[in-house]
Amino acid sequence: MTHPAHLPAPLYQGSVNTWECDDGGHLNIRFHFERAFVGLAHMARALELPRAFAESAGSTLLTQEIHSRFIKEARPGAPLIMHGGVLDMGESDATLCLDMRHHDGAPGTAFTFKVRHVETRGLRRFPWSERTKAAAKRLKCKLPDHAKPRSIDVTTPAADASLANAATLGATRIGGAIVYPDQCDALGRLRGEHFAGRISDSAPNLLAPWRQAAASEGVQPAGAVVESRLVIRRFPRAGELIEIHSGIAEIGEKTLRIIHWIVDPETGAAWASMEAVALTFDVATRKALTPTTEARERVAKLVVSGLHV
Repeated sequence: MTHPAHLPAPLYQGSVNTWECDDGGHLNIRFHFERAFVGLAHMARALELPRAFAESAGSTLLTQEIHSRFIKEARPGAPLIMHGGVLDMGESDATLCLDMRHHDGAPGTAFTFKVRHVETRGLRRFPWSERTKAAAKRLKCKLPDHAKPRSIDVTTPAADASLANAATLGATRIGGAIVYPDQCDALGRLRGEHFAGRISDSAPNLLAPWRQAAASEGVQPAGAVVESRLVIRRFPRAGELIEIHSGIAEIGEKTLRIIHWIVDPETGAAWASMEAVALTFDVATRKALTPTTEARERVAKLVVSGLHV
């Protein structure tokens, strides 16, 4: 498959493994993000930052925020290919587009990364080299229409996310985990896909009532995220604890707007936060389910006022 003319850099390329799929029968969100971070590593190389994620790297790309559109599901065996480009570049920061497509060219998942060029150990800002700025000019692109925000306002300032504020607002604790060494990168930080992975593991504790309400008798419901915004504040290391505190921000006709705060229970500070627009679908027909008005009213008690990403 040839890449779109506006996305010049070839990045991730592979296929979907059965063990990467969830109860919905499609690629789980953590593995969408896993491919995105593989793509980011290849993008670093295209930007003349060789071995940017190796232990010996002098500088690296620090992800601050990711907007994602999940457009067409990827099922077991599906071949996927990602291309990318540079949307904007400042003195030490950049906005990148990573566009993953199916073998026939159909858009699959589109990511917009906001990254910072930093010194590897202290994570201090590090100006781009002239070589990288020249590469960025060659990789300049425009954001494809299918990658643009649709249901999420990416300009909203990040919330004051913390354990204390989660309790004040009434968010529900839906997950607790620990960071294992094999979940960390060569620099000792939690790999980016595990933020989404911890949320994916925990979300059923919040969403089971909605899914049950959405499904009629004989229907096997499953969930799917169609758009998200992940804001990363800090990267935990092996041995550190994670809690997920979440709430529904809005109930639509077929979708939910959900806010997740990923916090450190030891300090109360936030590791990251995510806003996700999700729907429930019938596993057999692959069609979105529409809960009744009565069902939506029953789930309305899970709405948390004032909670945002």
